[in-house]
Amino acid sequence: MPASRTAPRRVLAGVLGTVAAIALTACGGVKTTSTGGDGGEYPSGNIEFSVGASPGGSTDLITRALAQGMAKELGVSAPVLNKPGANGALNAKELQSAAPDGYKLAVQNASLFTITPLTVSPAEATKIDSFDVITGVSRDDYVMATNPKSGYKSIKDMKEAGKPIRYGTTGVGTGAQLASALTFKTAGIEATAVPFDGGSPALTALLGNQVDVSTMQIGEAIENVKAGRLVPLAVFSKERIPYLPDVPTATEQGFDVQVTQYRFLTAPKGTPQDVKTRLLEAAKKTFATPEYKKFNEQNSLTPMEVTPDEVLSSLQSDTATYKKQLDEFGISLAG
Repeated sequence: MPASRTAPRRVLAGVLGTVAAIALTACGGVKTTSTGGDGGEYPSGNIEFSVGASPGGSTDLITRALAQGMAKELGVSAPVLNKPGANGALNAKELQSAAPDGYKLAVQNASLFTITPLTVSPAEATKIDSFDVITGVSRDDYVMATNPKSGYKSIKDMKEAGKPIRYGTTGVGTGAQLASALTFKTAGIEATAVPFDGGSPALTALLGNQVDVSTMQIGEAIENVKAGRLVPLAVFSKERIPYLPDVPTATEQGFDVQVTQYRFLTAPKGTPQDVKTRLLEAAKKTFATPEYKKFNEQNSLTPMEVTPDEVLSSLQSDTATYKKQLDEFGISLAG
């Protein structure tokens, strides 16, 4: 990982260390019994948070920050386990088969439910109705960027250059892939996808000029943008984002492409209402802390602390929109 990647995630070192301390140390009234309760008042044991991605990525960092705060509020340990694979599908499958008792949770990505199903068969798709959503968490916007050596400053520049484009994405069935594919198709730019396993290798390839452009989450690119090592071409939010206020949206540039990643806290389907209420209370108190708000700012995250119904509505709407766009332009995201 290049040195330039260290700064935007510096805050996470503290998060990782603190969560580890919470998970391993019994002090200040924190309970350290094994995962799962004794049938009494919830919670009476550790609450395990699993992550369907490798350490260091946005989902991992968000999970650790949330787990740290909720562990403090609930007075228990909250170990975080990484179980990467298939854009979170492997972790989701394990979670949906866990006991619905509130002792196993996961922060999950919207793309697993809105985009990945468009790349696999219906039988392989992960379905949101296999889980109980506790609360929305945050939104992570996408930016398309290029190496300064390319000379591109906008989507229009790429179109006018009339050259084939090799673009990096953070994987098959991700928002980065969808945003890129729709942009190049609507702009009439000949382009070939180069999928990577996450934002870090995609960023490394772009910095090394191995691909012409790459779409990734804001937090993965922003420090290199500010340092002049990357040139942002567009963001894919509905409106400009405060972290990169001078970067126009794709829509502003004449290309109606809006794709965002958002995350939400989930539990296995059938988790008791009183348990979900307790978890929601702990999450809300965590969201309100100065530490968590600072975490969001330092990682270019926009709060999306909405109700389960609002999360489900967004998932349903986005799935329909993305499918319609892919069908309209004849785009396949399958790897």
